[in-house]
Amino acid sequence: METVLERRQTAQALPPLILHPFADASGPGRLMDSSRANLMIQGLLPAGDFTAEQLEERLLEGRYYEFRMLFYVGKDLCRWMEQSQELAARHPDPQVRSYTRQSFISYLILHTPAHVQTKLRKWGVADYRSIFSRALALNSMFAAVPARETLSADFIRNYFRYADTVFSMMMKGAAPEVDESLFHFELYASGEYSRMLEREWDCDGLE
Repeated sequence: METVLERRQTAQALPPLILHPFADASGPGRLMDSSRANLMIQGLLPAGDFTAEQLEERLLEGRYYEFRMLFYVGKDLCRWMEQSQELAARHPDPQVRSYTRQSFISYLILHTPAHVQTKLRKWGVADYRSIFSRALALNSMFAAVPARETLSADFIRNYFRYADTVFSMMMKGAAPEVDESLFHFELYASGEYSRMLEREWDCDGLE
């Protein structure tokens, strides 16, 4: 019986999915402050000396930061899907040439290959489906990251609910499923991928 590894070795490689860093050093602190502010607003933590307006501002600042992070994740996902569609469009099988954007979204998010799931969990990304689906939805809504002042407070506060609704709309309608026996892909962080390329170049230089 053919193993998963053997299937991956015989399948055609799709472009690698490369996720670039999108956070800065202040990111974790902003997100933590936002989370605490949300708990204080709900009365689950004491508000201390913070006013209602200050708590609301902390919450919105963190939510907008999340919004930006997801948007940039979505750009990487969209790039991978476009590249994968271009490769599929050159395949000799007409069924494969009929793969749509939805086909690759479903492959990545709803039928994620086991080795990709394992790597995401190793990175500490448990709820990758929500992250990827919301990231793609935000990229379908905006061509570039909008300035915070152009978004309503209600949208920033609940951006993930809007994104979930948009993603469900994106996935309506039938789309051919990607045949996992024909293709495989690898997931890399951008730094990891750069180091891998450097090792390959070093090996080529020794030949």
